[in-house]
Amino acid sequence: MRKAKDKEKHTEQQAQAASNEATQQAAQSVTENMTENKENTPASPSESGVKEPDLATQMEELKQKYEAEIMEWKDKYLRLSAEFDNYRKRTLKEKMELTRYANEEVLKKLLPVVDDFELGIKNLETANDLQAVKDGIFLIYNKFKDFLSQNGIKEIAIQDDKEFNTDYHEAITKIPVDDQSLSGKIVDVVQKGYLLNDKVIRYAKVVVGE
Repeated sequence: MRKAKDKEKHTEQQAQAASNEATQQAAQSVTENMTENKENTPASPSESGVKEPDLATQMEELKQKYEAEIMEWKDKYLRLSAEFDNYRKRTLKEKMELTRYANEEVLKKLLPVVDDFELGIKNLETANDLQAVKDGIFLIYNKFKDFLSQNGIKEIAIQDDKEFNTDYHEAITKIPVDDQSLSGKIVDVVQKGYLLNDKVIRYAKVVVGE
């Protein structure tokens, strides 16, 4: 009886020892798995020693970025403004020169007529032939009229019916007429009128009958 109890006690001790050993092995296995998982898990910024950028740092970086962009656009604006100012000055200068010398070609064509006048005046001092002088004057006059015609200037013609037209004529006075058919019509031309390319540059000064 005593031997049976001792054997039973010994069996219980062996079972307890086996249970303890199994528990230790399981705990060791769990510990090893946890260690392995910890090694394979990426370290957090705080654990790895890397400091996350705070809001103030981010705001400072954005501020520096936008300030750089503003300076870039400001530089572009200043360059464009300077270029436009130079362009404005250049075009203004060209416009002034164009206005100043606009009549250059016309006046150059007029110089030969002046030369003819000077030559005619010089010949008057020694001329004995009056007809030659007249012919010279008419030659210069016709040459000058050709010059005007070439530059678009033509005389305002008085029509055969001598109708007064306010678009071309300026009545400087009225005179009574015996012929009633001349009433309200042009009876005399005091000063000729001229057109420049169909635009009146001087009205013809006329006398109108009444």
